[in-house]
Amino acid sequence: MPRPRPAKEIFLLALLLVAAVVVSAAPREFAITEADRAHWAFQPVKRPPVPPVAADVRRLHSNSERETRNAEKNQRLLMSAATGNAIDAFLLAKLHAAGLTFSPPATKEAQLRRVSLDLIGLPPSLAELDAFLADTSPGAWAKVVDRLLASPHYGERWGRHWLDLARYADTEGFEHDVTRPNAWRYRDYVVRSLNADKPYDRFVREQIAGDELWPGDRDALIATGFNLIGPDMTDSSDQIQRRLNTLNDMTDATASVFLGQTFGCARCHDHKFEPFAQRDYFAMQAFFMPAAFKRETPVPTPEERAAHERAVKEYEARPAVRELVALEAPYRERLRAAKLAKQPPEVREAHHTAPEQRTAAQANLAFETAKAVEVTEKELLAALGSADKERRRELADAAKQFSAPTPLPTALTLATSNAVPARAHLLNRGDYNQPRDLVPAGFPEVLVGRDSRRAGVSSVGPHAGSAGASPHRASPRAQLAEWIASLENPLTARIIVNRVWQHHFGRGLVATPSEFGTRGAKPSHPELLDWLASEFVAGGWSLKKLHRLMVTSEAYRQRSDGVMEKRSDARQTAGQHSNTPSLHHSIDPENRLRWRMNRLRLEGEVIRDSLLSVSGRLNPKPGGPGVFPPIPADAIKGAKGWNVTADAREHERRSLYIFAKRNLRFPFLEVFDAPDSNLTCPERGRSTTAPQSLTLLNAEEVLAASRAVTARLEREAKEPRERVALAYRLILNRPPTEREQTVARQFLTQSPLTEFCRALFNLNEFVYAY
Repeated sequence: MPRPRPAKEIFLLALLLVAAVVVSAAPREFAITEADRAHWAFQPVKRPPVPPVAADVRRLHSNSERETRNAEKNQRLLMSAATGNAIDAFLLAKLHAAGLTFSPPATKEAQLRRVSLDLIGLPPSLAELDAFLADTSPGAWAKVVDRLLASPHYGERWGRHWLDLARYADTEGFEHDVTRPNAWRYRDYVVRSLNADKPYDRFVREQIAGDELWPGDRDALIATGFNLIGPDMTDSSDQIQRRLNTLNDMTDATASVFLGQTFGCARCHDHKFEPFAQRDYFAMQAFFMPAAFKRETPVPTPEERAAHERAVKEYEARPAVRELVALEAPYRERLRAAKLAKQPPEVREAHHTAPEQRTAAQANLAFETAKAVEVTEKELLAALGSADKERRRELADAAKQFSAPTPLPTALTLATSNAVPARAHLLNRGDYNQPRDLVPAGFPEVLVGRDSRRAGVSSVGPHAGSAGASPHRASPRAQLAEWIASLENPLTARIIVNRVWQHHFGRGLVATPSEFGTRGAKPSHPELLDWLASEFVAGGWSLKKLHRLMVTSEAYRQRSDGVMEKRSDARQTAGQHSNTPSLHHSIDPENRLRWRMNRLRLEGEVIRDSLLSVSGRLNPKPGGPGVFPPIPADAIKGAKGWNVTADAREHERRSLYIFAKRNLRFPFLEVFDAPDSNLTCPERGRSTTAPQSLTLLNAEEVLAASRAVTARLEREAKEPRERVALAYRLILNRPPTEREQTVARQFLTQSPLTEFCRALFNLNEFVYAY
């Protein structure tokens, strides 16, 4: 037992603790230092010169041809010299400085499988594989890339990446997880935009302020659903807190997705680690304060609107319908007034204010309480007198002969209320019951400087890609959208370029894709990042051009296993770059220099879609409301709202179109790290767990695919050797080795063909991109 401390010593220790607490709790003056302003990500993007590596590569190719006659290496070096891809030049400059070089290219089969899974999320068909293997022209690879980028499946594959960031789901979340019947329109907007190669700066501005910048554009209106697609407690008893939660979610998502900053930490106090004051947080939130949250905004096409107006006019012209409306009107008005009288004063005021004069808060309040003051059929019948009740029955029967107009399609959108200024209260500890100073809308000081931090009509000018925009640039969110997508913003282009690189290469040039602040990772290749960002902007903010640049690089086409070709001792001593695998691993074990391609575990969606595609069962139907494939009974126990879609062909659609329920993730996808849709997800986990193995062994998705492939093998191949070869090419996109042929045929003497197919689906090679 330690000796007891004297009372005086304990008293002094207590005083020290109290003093420490007081000092830590005392308000500190927030100040942005010169070091903060000098942070690399806050500096303007400057286009660096491309390192003079291409000439060295051509020289090395010549030496290699003379000295080693290594055909594989010749192909690799010739590829780099021929393409002149700047990505290779930047990477080789660092590799050569470390005494390293690229790995050899992967096999043509591996390259095709990799880029197909990468760009469209589906493996290549046998016809596509044979065509690529037979094409020996210099432009064969570029033709493959262009074909994949032109596929409608491209938008589905890369749309899934964006929806992870956007925290997309088809339900509200929280306890009751209410369905959002129109959320899918935002999902389809994303897919359409990517397939059309919409300039990224326009894609950004549409989602932040499409209603203000392009008020007549249906897609621009649907795009603003980005702000409302997160979780929402619709049945909250505190509607003020509910609106504040939505505003917080908008602010956090905008900063994280578009700016790569962790703004949420500045909601309750000045950021402890980044140069963002609490005032910056609420200045950003102020841009959204005038916004009304429209959860059922009509978004018809011109044809749908015209047809609806004709149908309404024809329906209301019917005498029975006109008389029915006139008979019910006084009863409905009286009943609604009685219901409204029981509501709180702010609700009554919201409903009594003309829609065009409501503030954003009033518009939301009127929408959320509409059902509470709505007159039901039962209430109406109870209020009718006997004569009117009988007459109403007759009129209702007569009106049933005519079809009522189909409601217009709706979407989640924002709409600006001009009655609300773009200001927000700075909330003490984030509590709306403790409002402090009013903060006008403005941009983070560290990014724009103290003198220009506040938004103004002239603070943001037009920029590339703005053609066709509305003149309403003085609107608050329009200013925010223009600033985020402007050439003066140092973050936006860097952020998206890094995200695209991350998905192609497995790790971003900045390893923290949504944290470009001072506590985030530093870029492994800062010059390459800035060159790509400037090239991206110069190319019209085209994502497809960016993809093409990355996947046509030698770096992308390398082997992933780290196996290097051998070199003669003479070349090693001649000072050439080492090709010894152990040296590469010892110098750069994490592959930060990109001397080989990273192996990537496929997402659950790609695995499931590949099972459907390989087995010939994939339903390519695009868009529309989410579908409900069957799920295990134990998964749905205790959950509500999973009514299996009646049409079995709908069960075989791409995983993107599975109904996304926040409180019940689709089990097959969840086991392979499907993200939590309550939060923005910049990077999925890539776990390796026992449930994944059990799923691949026992899931109905795998069993059904095995049966379907077996049926094809039995139709198209008669001999065991032919069946094994076809199975490998269908499932793994390559022929089997002789040893694999022997082992497989031995297996088939004791087990059915279906089990052999299931075994191939369980190989790492099927669930990884090599």
